[in-house]
Amino acid sequence: MSSSFSAVKPGLKLADQVASALEAEIRAGRLQVADKLPTETALAQQFQVSRTVVREALSRLKSRGLVDSRQGSGVYVQAPGIEPLQFDLPHAASREAVMQIVEVRRALEAEVAEMAALRRSEADLLAIRQAMAAIQAAVQAGRDGVEEDVQFHRAIARAAGNPFMINTLDYLAQFLKGATRVTRANEARRSDFSRAVTQEHEHIVQAIEAGDAVAARSAAAEHMRNALARIAQADPGFWTQDGARLAEPLLAAAPATPR
Repeated sequence: MSSSFSAVKPGLKLADQVASALEAEIRAGRLQVADKLPTETALAQQFQVSRTVVREALSRLKSRGLVDSRQGSGVYVQAPGIEPLQFDLPHAASREAVMQIVEVRRALEAEVAEMAALRRSEADLLAIRQAMAAIQAAVQAGRDGVEEDVQFHRAIARAAGNPFMINTLDYLAQFLKGATRVTRANEARRSDFSRAVTQEHEHIVQAIEAGDAVAARSAAAEHMRNALARIAQADPGFWTQDGARLAEPLLAAAPATPR
């Protein structure tokens, strides 16, 4: 366990900030399944909060199925479940639905980027660059850039040269576009998030242009891991305002969980 944490900031509830920071590390894969978390005392020192705050944050992570306590041993990371979260926050279902779709995208986008790096043509590269420029133009014009973002990733999928992959993405379009609408709304609230997304897109494109399949897969997977982390770090105010409203179509279209 190599992660270290910065002191939390005044304002939002301290336990919420600690829980969000730890969850972001788990969702991004920097804290792996079976990793042991630092002790309550160590976490309290890193976050510069009391042990009571740390204890409350860990309790929230347990309720979300992200960590598990082992008597006499400590607290360990466990695999995030796919069931909707059942903790007392009004935005829980919306937040989890978005994160689940991003998890699906992580698997698809990594594979697509790898194939694109191996198979892309000059025309494909031009289309990808144009699609990326369209995102920036949309943002500068005051639009959310959702449609342009979807088309950017679709241009990469076309470069992969597999029509079944395109058909799969089209089938999932209602979910992918809905999740993108939420993630971009969250990212637009913070300039550091927006800059990170642009840089991540650039890394993907550069790897595809270089024909480096390994780097392309890695860059695409990292982009999705970071998208998960950014959603995990979204402040509660986002979900009580834009987040829950934008996620409504996802919840309405979500299939029933198999039992």
